[in-house]
Amino acid sequence: MAMVDVDAVSKRFGRTPVLDAVSMRVGPGVTGMLGPNGAGKTTLLRIMATVLAPDSGTVRFGDRSPTSADALHAIRRDLGYAPQEPGFYPDFTVFEFIDYVAILKELDDRRARHDEVRRVIGLVGLDEVAHRPIRKLSGGMRRRTAVAQALLGSPSVLLLDEPTAGLDPEQRLRFRSLLSERGDDRAVVLATHQTEDVTALCQHVVVIDHGSVRFDGSPPALAEAARGRVWVSDGPEPGAVLTWIDGTGRHRHIGDPPSGATLVDPTLEDGYLLLMGRDSRGERAA
Repeated sequence: MAMVDVDAVSKRFGRTPVLDAVSMRVGPGVTGMLGPNGAGKTTLLRIMATVLAPDSGTVRFGDRSPTSADALHAIRRDLGYAPQEPGFYPDFTVFEFIDYVAILKELDDRRARHDEVRRVIGLVGLDEVAHRPIRKLSGGMRRRTAVAQALLGSPSVLLLDEPTAGLDPEQRLRFRSLLSERGDDRAVVLATHQTEDVTALCQHVVVIDHGSVRFDGSPPALAEAARGRVWVSDGPEPGAVLTWIDGTGRHRHIGDPPSGATLVDPTLEDGYLLLMGRDSRGERAA
């Protein structure tokens, strides 16, 4: 089932449109769903996780569609989902919570289930707090608990909503290593607004803004979209879409460079910022 096809999916909440005919294909490997807060990423991920039904459009998982109870059941057994705001039972320990999710996933053999619970707890580095109540955990530990339950049963489709939020640099590196362990036999969707996670992990990137797909391709292709439009100088440039001081102390700009500008190689972040066309206050540029 390591293939998810989203075809013309739309969703509204009341009079507010959230997704507008979104189409994308997710195959084996890691796909980054990149976009600002409020872009529609969480809503799309919830639809892909079969938690929320679209108003129109379809989602297929390999050759399966969630059009019947049996098909939905089969899809969910092979799908892992870590929402942005997990619904924890705060008095449960880490082990108890993940064991509870494992029971819901129909891991009925108690000994085998507990072995699997311990396995995923170890994968996210929570062995030492496995029997600590969730209410006593830090935000980063709760995030890792959410990822652990999504890994139960080694699902072929893994949907993660902002999984690195609240993680320190060492934990982020461990998370990246974890997602790379199974290679290309699992389809992973990583919804994030962190361009560094996409650069480090993803073979495919989809940029979403205001409920629409703005880009669908490889990370190098997104970076190349800014080729010839990124330059550095010793001071600010009034014609730039965005300007900031980089680690060398020079001003880095994206936009339409002036004649004779010192062009530099673009990054994925440059391509993303240019695509979004936002100024330094985060508002839509004219």
